[in-house]
Amino acid sequence: MPSSTRPKRVRKAPEARRAEIVGAAARIALAEGLECITMRRVADELAVRPGLISHYFPAAEDLVAEAFGVAATAELDELIPVDRPKGDELADLARFFLLASGDRFDGMSRLWLNARHLSRYRDRLRDRVGRQEARWRDRLTDLIRDGVDAGVFRTEDPLVAAIQILVVMDGLGAHANTDRTNRPPAVTGMAVTTAERALDVPRGTLADLMAAPDLAHEPRAPEAPAEHD
Repeated sequence: MPSSTRPKRVRKAPEARRAEIVGAAARIALAEGLECITMRRVADELAVRPGLISHYFPAAEDLVAEAFGVAATAELDELIPVDRPKGDELADLARFFLLASGDRFDGMSRLWLNARHLSRYRDRLRDRVGRQEARWRDRLTDLIRDGVDAGVFRTEDPLVAAIQILVVMDGLGAHANTDRTNRPPAVTGMAVTTAERALDVPRGTLADLMAAPDLAHEPRAPEAPAEHD
């Protein structure tokens, strides 16, 4: 092919190029599995040479771990935003459960299963899985602690309550690859009922909030600081 007809390579800033590579790898992970992340597969996705990928990630294992971390962080930031304003923790928890139980997050459940399995054999991935699990615990614990301070939740140990909830969610997520069409509502709602019990919330409160038509919309924006004359 004459060189004049080849697509011109776009030179990007290193930070932008690295983010582009990780983003492509994360998409591959969600669609095809972490095992499919290779230098050549990511290069094909971006229409670049494999050497460009290895320049930023000399070891494919590093790219696999980074891709999982980016995908898992994006999920958590949507479920419990890091800049979540205080003041409506009950609705925030209901929104968390509503989004986490939706079909769009089944792909993330499969990715978590995939990552935990592969982490037996890949040190860097195992470290990243552990860090992501800690982020989930911390973020949910903070939400629960804020709710305790506001008087809407009651528990002596917000961390233990968060772990109880996440253990049930992980157990339900372990069946992301199986048929769940005939699963009883009492089973699909176990994480919600566990939360209500652990946080001393009247039974059915979270389920009623989850039924609100606008709950899954964009989370509340942090309040702007008051202006003073």
